[in-house]
Amino acid sequence: MKKVAIQGVAGSFHEDAAQRYFADEEIEIIECRTFRKVCQLIDNDEADIAVMAIENAIAGSLLENYGLLRDFHLKITGEIYLHIQMNLMALPGVSKDDITEIHSHPIALKQCAEYIDATFGQISLDDNFDTAGAAKNIAKNKLTNVASIGNERTAELYGLNILEKSVETNKRNYTRFLILAKQAIPTKDANKASIAFEVGHFHGSLARVLDIFADNEINLTKIQSVPIIGKPDEYSFHVDIEWEKIDKYEKAIHKVLKNVSSLTILGEYVRGERKIYNA
Repeated sequence: MKKVAIQGVAGSFHEDAAQRYFADEEIEIIECRTFRKVCQLIDNDEADIAVMAIENAIAGSLLENYGLLRDFHLKITGEIYLHIQMNLMALPGVSKDDITEIHSHPIALKQCAEYIDATFGQISLDDNFDTAGAAKNIAKNKLTNVASIGNERTAELYGLNILEKSVETNKRNYTRFLILAKQAIPTKDANKASIAFEVGHFHGSLARVLDIFADNEINLTKIQSVPIIGKPDEYSFHVDIEWEKIDKYEKAIHKVLKNVSSLTILGEYVRGERKIYNA
């Protein structure tokens, strides 16, 4: 049975992403409190696969996780886009008027900021390491003045009532999750890659690399700069690229190698479908 490490507990969006990606396989979920612990389990061969969020349509990129990819030299073997629907939940019998605090993951709170401000005003917000973990804590400690924000499965697992559905600001909000392994897994149908490179600190160095992709009909779907530790004002560029013809991709990579100071292929994999998954 495949062991899959996630940040969070049962009912979290990470678990949902893992179950959906491996829908045709039997997996064992390993719960972790932090993303670093997730990566450590892969590095120590205590888990086979990790599922880790890398960006959200509202909150943006998770820069910490880009750093973990670098620090642990993990390989991306796939991706999944998960529709994020947030719900306000509390113990049975608790109404909105009873709520003085809302506990959830900081990104979840940010995704629902407009609803929280309009409904509760200056209410106390408490950051939790996980949406499902916050709900679990409410149920365990019978907190009658606290609400949580998370998905429907979380409410079902921990016996909470949903006071209001779909409280997220963006109704087409999604999170992109990476499927990670210690070693690359060859994929013959790969049509997407994630790479990281560094260029010289001179005029036009980055533009020269980007032009190579354009000249070879390679589509850049994301570019993210990540500071290089110990090198002030220098960055590693993480780029996601897609292609229709593999030979164009291979030609582009060959040319890029001649125009960068370092290049790492983080993974070549099948592009995830951008359909809406109801969480």
